[in-house]
Amino acid sequence: MPQAMTAEPVLVGIDDVRRAAAVLRGVAVRTPLLPSDALTAQCGAPVWFKPEQMQRGGAFKFRGAYTFLASLSEADRARGVVTGSSGNHGQAVALAAQMFGVKATIVMPTTAPRAKRAGAERLGARCFYVGTTTAERLAKAEELKAAEGLTFVPPFDDLTIIAGQGTVGLEIAADLPRVGTVIVQVGGGGLSSGVATAIKALAPSARVIGVEPEGSPKYTKARAAGRPVQIPANPTGLADGLLAVQIGTRNFAHLNAALDDIVTVPDALLVDAMRFLLDRHKLVTEPSGAITVAALQAGLVRAEGDTVCVLSGGNIEWDGLQELLGNV
Repeated sequence: MPQAMTAEPVLVGIDDVRRAAAVLRGVAVRTPLLPSDALTAQCGAPVWFKPEQMQRGGAFKFRGAYTFLASLSEADRARGVVTGSSGNHGQAVALAAQMFGVKATIVMPTTAPRAKRAGAERLGARCFYVGTTTAERLAKAEELKAAEGLTFVPPFDDLTIIAGQGTVGLEIAADLPRVGTVIVQVGGGGLSSGVATAIKALAPSARVIGVEPEGSPKYTKARAAGRPVQIPANPTGLADGLLAVQIGTRNFAHLNAALDDIVTVPDALLVDAMRFLLDRHKLVTEPSGAITVAALQAGLVRAEGDTVCVLSGGNIEWDGLQELLGNV
């Protein structure tokens, strides 16, 4: 795995992603590419889904969390791990920790959906629910780390995490070498950094388009400013997995190097995309997972060549689906 950053940004390379894939082989689910006849007809180009809700833990986050824990020494793992998370990363850390036989402590916002709370708790994690912002939960995680000697598992701004998430892009390029467009979520930037890095290395002519919620445009703002900037918290946004208030420093460098464009999507489009995925494809996604499809359906991203929408996660349960989709 890559080492810590120096004064000049260190970028993950395709060999780092391949090493992460070797760590994950036989552990992570190698999710398939699923064709969408409905979107292909609408867009006039082949459209595929990369359904990471089928991943262990219900989201892509398991890839980075397991890769990170595997990179630790036995002594570091034995002290236990801690993280702050809006939900999916916490559940992934709890699962990876359980697999390694170590204790996990997860700090989530008080607004975390019930499915994400229950997931971490079922996996035996000790959970704290603190505030509504990334800063509040990371501050609590750092407090627990210092007090108890725990190892902190970064949610996105880390080279090993980026390499692990990049295995999503590695698989896309292997399964669809002719890929023309990849549409991927931008939250803190771990998934998008890794996917963009892998795609540009293996399919350099393909476009990689990032998608973030209109109410949480942290990379859009950072790109305009030329550096990561903090934006106001949006605790009521539907895409709870994408509501980081600032893009990671390492993620910003990767996205500047490999992302072709960024678009923002209003929350109003997310429920229709979730309903479409359920009705037409029998795929259950959370709002964050469906945002790439929403961008394509609304014409915010144009399908050029074979187009892949990453579906980043599906950690939503029946009550949440009823609440969001019942009146659509």
